[in-house]
Amino acid sequence: MKVGLLGPVAWRTPPRAYGPWERVTGLLAEGLVAAGADVTLFATLDSITAARLDGVCPRGYADDPSVDGRVAEAMHVSHALARSGEFDIVHSHLDWLPLAFTQHCRAPLVTTVHGFSSPRILPAYQASGSSFVSISDADRSPGLDYVATVHHGVDIDELPFNPSGGPGLVSFGRIHPDKGTGTAIEIARRAGRPLTLCGPVQDERYFTEEVAPHIDGDRVVFLGAVGPESRGEILGGAAALLHPIDFDEPFGLSVVESMICGTPVIAYPRGALPEILDEGVTGRLVRDVDRAVEAVHSIHTIDRAGCRTRARERFGADRMVADYLAVYEKLIVESRR
Repeated sequence: MKVGLLGPVAWRTPPRAYGPWERVTGLLAEGLVAAGADVTLFATLDSITAARLDGVCPRGYADDPSVDGRVAEAMHVSHALARSGEFDIVHSHLDWLPLAFTQHCRAPLVTTVHGFSSPRILPAYQASGSSFVSISDADRSPGLDYVATVHHGVDIDELPFNPSGGPGLVSFGRIHPDKGTGTAIEIARRAGRPLTLCGPVQDERYFTEEVAPHIDGDRVVFLGAVGPESRGEILGGAAALLHPIDFDEPFGLSVVESMICGTPVIAYPRGALPEILDEGVTGRLVRDVDRAVEAVHSIHTIDRAGCRTRARERFGADRMVADYLAVYEKLIVESRR
């Protein structure tokens, strides 16, 4: 099977630090190659992969202020679709842009919908000839037809088990109101636990007004975006991951990574979280700060080994790769009828 994997180009694949779409695309590419597929990864030219690498962007546009991301993505998509006739299937992990050019794709196109940046992009999905995969049942748009839901997988070897954790809490993700960073600070303060914040600042005003005043290097530590070499250590060394989101989370990759390390998650039940988190096994679903504080105090009752075992069963990369291979085979057969 020849697969053209159309990755994002905001960051390198896999990313050095933040870049969840790039992380998933890179892991999928490695898994497909290991499974015997002939894979060409269209990504930035500094990407690292076992697949054949092709592209037109020397590096991620988020790392190069001189580059307009819209132009970079347009040139990237154009280059990849020009080669689409060489593949049995083309799999896009980009946002809406490739969907505007599906008539130029000469192979079946499947798009993983990592989330909708705005309802205004839906017309591109509704008018396209692509098949769609959702990353959670919760993130499905009622106006679209989907061929499958494929939950993300993670590299288990990159996330070692920590049987004891530590006294502190961790919040992992974009520093943004959606992610509830300020709420996580309040939960940790009221629970009497130190908190480590990890993630890129995506809302400068929010960071300045709601987050920065609490960072003291002791009770609240801010590490910024962290790469794969330290994610496991930080997540595994915590008593719990706080995820008090204020939006409908499409999936929650850091949530799964935390569970794999054996660290349970305390999260608000929005979006995919009730689908991803197993209550009482991999964490607690709570609806407000008071309940979150109570959950922190009782989080030691969750068995960390059991947390990791359940997460490994549900979110290993091998399962993700197998799910996508099944989608590819189905679409290829249908296209040849």
